[in-house]
Amino acid sequence: MIQDTSTQTRATPGRFDAQYFDTHYRNYASQNPPWKLGFYLRVLGRHLPVDQPADMLDVGCGLGAWLGHLSRHTRWRLAGTDVSEWAIADCGTHLPDVKLSVATATDQPYPPGSLDAVTACDVIEHVPDRDAAGAAIARMLRPGGHFMMVVPVYDGLCGPFIRSMDKDPTHLHKVARRDWLTWMERHFTVVEWWGMLRYLLPGGLYLHLPTRFGRAHTPAILVVARRR
Repeated sequence: MIQDTSTQTRATPGRFDAQYFDTHYRNYASQNPPWKLGFYLRVLGRHLPVDQPADMLDVGCGLGAWLGHLSRHTRWRLAGTDVSEWAIADCGTHLPDVKLSVATATDQPYPPGSLDAVTACDVIEHVPDRDAAGAAIARMLRPGGHFMMVVPVYDGLCGPFIRSMDKDPTHLHKVARRDWLTWMERHFTVVEWWGMLRYLLPGGLYLHLPTRFGRAHTPAILVVARRR
C-alpha cells in the first residue's frame, strides 16, 4: 500500500502556478485526449497488469489527466506529486481517491521499495538534477518495478522545428533522444521505447501518432524501463 511519509508541505516555485499552466497548457484537456492516455496505458499495461492491484506514482502529475484516466481503467492504488501547490489543489477537486503531495522529483515522500511503477510525463526535462531524480525514482521502486517517462527531444528531422517552437523557459534539458536513453540506462534497464508525433492542431484536435519505425525523428519519445 502506498504510504506518504512527508511531514510538511515543500516550497513551490512560483513559475509553476496558475499563470504558468494558463500560458503553456491553456488547452490542457485537448492536449490530453483519451486516445493519447490510452496509448500510455497500453504500453505500461504490458508490464503492470491493469486488472491487478498495484502501487503507482505519477511524478509531476500537473492537473491530473493521466491519473484520472488510470483511476477509470485500472485497479491500481494511485498517487501523484507535483512541485506546484496550485496544481495539487486542482487535482484534489476531481481526484478524491488519489494520494496527492507537493514534492520535487528529487525529494519524494515515498519510502524505498514501496512502488510497482512510477511515471513522469513531460516532467524530467524541467528537473535541474536529472541524475538525482533518476536515483530517487529507482529507490522508490520495488525490485523489477517499472518507470515510464515521456520527454520532448530536439534532434532528428523535427529537431529544429521543435527547438524554434518551444517557448517554455523551464525546459532545462533540450537534448537528443540518445541522451535521454543513455540517462535511463544509467539508472534502469530500458525495455522499450517509442517515438511520438504530437501537435495541437487548429480547432483543438490533438495529433498523437506513436511509432517505432520513425522514432529517430519524432518530436517526443516514450521510454519504459525496469529497476535493475
